Amino acid sequence: MDPQILLERPNTLTAKISDYATFGKMRLASLVVFSAAMAFLTAPGPINWTSFMMLIIGGVLTTASANGFNQVIERDLDKLMARTASRPIPEGRMSAQEGWITATVFGLMGVFILTYYLNVTCGLLGLLSIALYTLAYTPMKRRSPFAVFVGAIPGAIPPLLGWVAATGEFGIGAWLLFSIQFLWQFPHFWAIAWVLDEDYKKAGFKMLPSGERDRDSARQALLYTISLVPLAFMPYIFGITSWVAVVLMAVVSIYFLFLAYRLYDRCDLVSARKLMFGSFIYLPIVQVALVIDKV
Repeated sequence: MDPQILLERPNTLTAKISDYATFGKMRLASLVVFSAAMAFLTAPGPINWTSFMMLIIGGVLTTASANGFNQVIERDLDKLMARTASRPIPEGRMSAQEGWITATVFGLMGVFILTYYLNVTCGLLGLLSIALYTLAYTPMKRRSPFAVFVGAIPGAIPPLLGWVAATGEFGIGAWLLFSIQFLWQFPHFWAIAWVLDEDYKKAGFKMLPSGERDRDSARQALLYTISLVPLAFMPYIFGITSWVAVVLMAVVSIYFLFLAYRLYDRCDLVSARKLMFGSFIYLPIVQVALVIDKV
């Protein structure tokens, strides 16, 4: 990065806040917390709006903490990839020490809020998600495609967190939502990995299941997408929702499956990009369908 560019960057409070938002990947954090919020609203019982707000705040902070630790650990690798080279640490707008401190503060505040204002189980789930993402998923990305499986565990914790925040306990609904989000992540991340394969290889990340943009990688994405179709009917079978939500969930699951099959059939970048965008649509539609049905 040209030092002159850094000198021209305004050193204002607004710029600093923007760097912290980028450091915590706040847009991604908001999507993650959306899953927790939808699970909270789907759970049985009256809605406690104070608990709902504490879930949002605590969830954003714990997610930002995990994202921050990830960026500190991978700061040298981020410099190698076009999509991450402009992050605060690679560009020198934030030191590694500041990153460690910021991520730690985010994590402590988030876990405290989840524990104190909700319950101990929520605090432990928040702590577990930070630990798995930072200590397991992040270092494994350069060693094995199995990292996607490991990362899918903290990635599916938000629905559990939201359900436990609302009810104080795990239930069949919590595990169904966890299962949907867990399985969804495989076609989601493998589609992203297909699109960004060249960038990932610059940093040595091994994200595609076969290591290449080939039919085997596409086949595995297809298999996980197939498994989402029967799961669409489980909330109805267990009495969590009515047939209205199930119909919507089934339709979007079949469409998602169609996109995965297109990638398997064609093995091209266009199909991978369509599957990636389809994955962005699939999960919120499923989650909103469950909430609308409850209302």
